Amino acid sequence: MVLAAVLAGCTTMLPRGSSDTPSPFSSYAEASAAADRIVPFQTQVGQLAPLGFDPQQGKNVTVIPYPDILARLAPYSGVPIDQLDPGIRACISMKTQCRGYVFRFERQDRRREGNFLSDFFTFERVTHVTGWKFEALVVVGDDSVLFRNVAGEPSVERVERNRNPLGPLQPAGESAGSLLIP
Repeated sequence: MVLAAVLAGCTTMLPRGSSDTPSPFSSYAEASAAADRIVPFQTQVGQLAPLGFDPQQGKNVTVIPYPDILARLAPYSGVPIDQLDPGIRACISMKTQCRGYVFRFERQDRRREGNFLSDFFTFERVTHVTGWKFEALVVVGDDSVLFRNVAGEPSVERVERNRNPLGPLQPAGESAGSLLIP
């Protein structure tokens, strides 16, 4: 009885986890500050790696071809070209010699909370997720950065709740229900 009471309140026995996308940055602010040092028409492609944005050897880099860059940055043909960012205009004039890179970095920590027995027998699982996500789009042409833009979530915080009234029997009930209702 005493053991059950101890286990019921022991959150240290609940699983914990984290998800890291390999990154040279430890926070959103650090990644954003590094991206701010990328200056269109001044920063050369060779200078990206020391800033943490290596298009050749970096992890989690997506290469964006010219047609996709146009779709992202100049999606409406009704917008006059002189209204576009100078870097986007330069990219359009370079055509296929223009390419883009999307760098994605993130860190998420997952911590289960609540009652150990409820969690262990799957009646209720509560997971608290915290972290950050960062994304930078860097467009280059002629070995020079033409355009840079950043996005992301500086502070991720959410609570995931999963309740199963039947606890460990819930999957069996769902399987039986699918057999009864075709």
